[in-house]
Amino acid sequence: MTIKTGDRLPQVTVLKKGADGIESVDLSAIPGRVALFGVPGAFTSTCSNAHMPSFVKASGALRDAGISRIICVTVNDPHVADAWGRQTGAEAAGVEVMADADGSLTRAMGLEFDAPQAGLYGRSKRFSALVRDGVVEVLNLEANPGAFEVSGGDRLLTQV
Repeated sequence: MTIKTGDRLPQVTVLKKGADGIESVDLSAIPGRVALFGVPGAFTSTCSNAHMPSFVKASGALRDAGISRIICVTVNDPHVADAWGRQTGAEAAGVEVMADADGSLTRAMGLEFDAPQAGLYGRSKRFSALVRDGVVEVLNLEANPGAFEVSGGDRLLTQV
């Protein structure tokens, strides 16, 4: 079943590369209002050239609007997620990139897809969401994984 507005995020941990190594993060336990977005994969074209840049650009305005954290989840390992965050400017903008390394969060949210022709298996559908204290307030889910029409940072900013 696909997650929807009003649902609580699943209690599943994702991974983040921190100063002391790999850290586990339960997104459902993060207090406050969070801008969350998911991408099929770090270093993929639409993710790198459109989706992430939209959140880097909107990061200051999202914080000014009361968003406490901006988190990107990608179905990659935490080392790749960390490198991608540095390469895209996400880290400098305060956008945290976290790894759903085994896809457990993606599956629990009902957002898994495969695109064998592109070599992608067990990936996350592209989405953005506003989450308050673990509960989804707004959800923008793309109609197909290659699309980037409703899940950008600029769109989410209008929904804060």
